Amino acid sequence: MRLKSLSILLLSAGLAACAQSTQPVAVAPASPMFDVEALKTITQTLSSDAFEGRAPMTAAETKTIAFIAEQFAAAGLQPGNGDRWFQDVPLVEITADAARADLLFSKNGKTVLRAKYGDDAMVWTKRVVDHVAVEDSELVFVGYGIHAPEKGWNDYAGIDVAGKTVVILVNDPDWQTPDLSGEFGGRAMTYYGRWTYKYEEAARQGAAAAIIVHDTEPAAYGWDIVRNSNRGAKIDMDRADGGMGRVAIEGWIQKHVAETLFKAAGQDFNALSNAAKSRDFNAVKLGVTVSGELYNVIRKASSKNVIGVLPGRERADESLLYTAHWDHLGRCGADANGDDICNGALDNATGIAGLVSLAKAHAAAGPARRSIQFLAVTAEESGLLGSAYYGEQPLVPLASTVAGINMDGLNIVAPTHDIIVVGAGKSELEAYLETEAEAQSRRVEAEPTPEKGYYYRSDHFSLAKKGVPMLYTEVGIDVIGKGKAFGQAAQDDYTKHRYHQPGDEYDPDWNWEGAVQDLSLFYHVGRRLAESDVWPNWRAGDEFRAIRDASRAGAAQ
Repeated sequence: MRLKSLSILLLSAGLAACAQSTQPVAVAPASPMFDVEALKTITQTLSSDAFEGRAPMTAAETKTIAFIAEQFAAAGLQPGNGDRWFQDVPLVEITADAARADLLFSKNGKTVLRAKYGDDAMVWTKRVVDHVAVEDSELVFVGYGIHAPEKGWNDYAGIDVAGKTVVILVNDPDWQTPDLSGEFGGRAMTYYGRWTYKYEEAARQGAAAAIIVHDTEPAAYGWDIVRNSNRGAKIDMDRADGGMGRVAIEGWIQKHVAETLFKAAGQDFNALSNAAKSRDFNAVKLGVTVSGELYNVIRKASSKNVIGVLPGRERADESLLYTAHWDHLGRCGADANGDDICNGALDNATGIAGLVSLAKAHAAAGPARRSIQFLAVTAEESGLLGSAYYGEQPLVPLASTVAGINMDGLNIVAPTHDIIVVGAGKSELEAYLETEAEAQSRRVEAEPTPEKGYYYRSDHFSLAKKGVPMLYTEVGIDVIGKGKAFGQAAQDDYTKHRYHQPGDEYDPDWNWEGAVQDLSLFYHVGRRLAESDVWPNWRAGDEFRAIRDASRAGAAQ
């Protein structure tokens, strides 16, 4: 999904239509003690080969969720779904035959290029059928594939793409802007820049297929990530329409493939890409066609979210929410040593270890005024599906969910002087983060790479779309005693060599002091909110404020 690097994401919700103070409460909760050995043991266990990369809808899932439920019970929680620890999440698994998944590009009946599955292209379908195909579908370059009426921007203006295959650039038109002053937030990626949006819009426009051009810098990850994240079985929600509202084929092609196709069409890829940065851009028919088909094996099953709760002592119907995803990629492309298990140690066995540790800390402190939920969600790597389902079927109404903290990879490098907020200025919850960071003699800084769109890449976003505001953080890079260059090098090394690869394995030499530092921060932010009666809000003008205001107004009736 999204590229996390070493990020820890702070997910928060809970705002009010009524005018209440949103400043942190005056009395700080006592600092908990976190058991480092327990953090190590849980992480090592979940990321061992015995758990086979924790893919949903496999035998490894059964083992994983049973282990988490046992840990929640031992921590002192109660089942969070009545008398059950689990919430069923209906999913469908679609596995295409990779041997027959190449794309064939032609011009005037002659083959221009065969894009090999895995090396040149990654394709799939969200349609729950055993066969889909496009045949001699005309390619149309639609720039960034954006239709944003509120901005007067429409890359589909003046062209009918029904039955055609649209070729799309990743990110927003202004992603190279050095600051945040562009039409689409400058360097800060908007949802229009995310690949998920581009496929959705192509379907709304009636396209037969949608192909995004991969370019490492605007995508914020290399081709290996695209390949490892999309090969094998694709998992999606088991939707009422069977996915028929999607285009027949979705996917990516490497940039060099696009350059070859554009050259065959008598066009210059770089020139057209530059032209697409303007609202005056007009879609271009390339005079090249594509044919491709997918033969699929369909399997339907329920995966599970795992949830425990510490009931509140006074306002039990209001809840603070902690989340982390338990799943990873399962079996993936083998590395040079033949290892084909993507163990997901950092991503996100550490997050589950943090979730259990926070459960223990809050249970040891006793019930807060409000309830505290601990939610381990499924299928994050498949498109935030477990959290999306929870957003549709919450066990506590979202209007009564005060805040949430989402952990997606703990800091296993070293303690830092800083913590980085993503989407700075969105929510009043930043006041809580700043207060607790200051108590640790740390500072809160804005994300240095907003163009990577981290805001849309983890489970917090599923709740944001429902109006629940989020405070989203990344691990700091200013490592105490070693500086920013050391911290940045550690993140870059993980991204290049281990993220979504078999190399993301438990290392007994990890330094857990930074994880404890951040867990303490998240504990204090959460405990303050759980002990208060305030409803922090999105700031005026934020895209989610109106949704939350409406839900809170309805809750007050």
